[in-house]
Amino acid sequence: MTTHDEYVSVRYLVDDVQAATDFYTTHLGFTLHTSAVPAFADVTRGRLRLLLSGPASSGARATPKEAAVAGGNRIHLTFDDLDAEIARLRSTGLSFRSEVVAGPGGRQVLLADPAGNLIELFQPAPRPTTPAGSGQGRH
Repeated sequence: MTTHDEYVSVRYLVDDVQAATDFYTTHLGFTLHTSAVPAFADVTRGRLRLLLSGPASSGARATPKEAAVAGGNRIHLTFDDLDAEIARLRSTGLSFRSEVVAGPGGRQVLLADPAGNLIELFQPAPRPTTPAGSGQGRH
């Protein structure tokens, strides 16, 4: 199992991504990290990262219908190899609440804890690389 420690991430399902982004950045000191409005944005404050997912986002598409409403939130755990993590968890008898869903930011699947709280397992999409000597590095 691999973990990423840069941010502690929580996904919030929201009705209006721009309104949510404005709220967190204007009132609570968050900084815009990524914007793909109207589907998605993420904001950060220290090591906390809020993934603000609108109805059209891949994060919302992965969510079971009964939980796919604003306020249907979940923790977000990042893995280098999502398929290996799914296989490991299935081998322990766990089942998943969704199929793997792919979006521009990566792939995700949901499972639930014993109380029914959703947990998102996520593998980021590979970052594009530029040829050596091209003068264009990743920023």
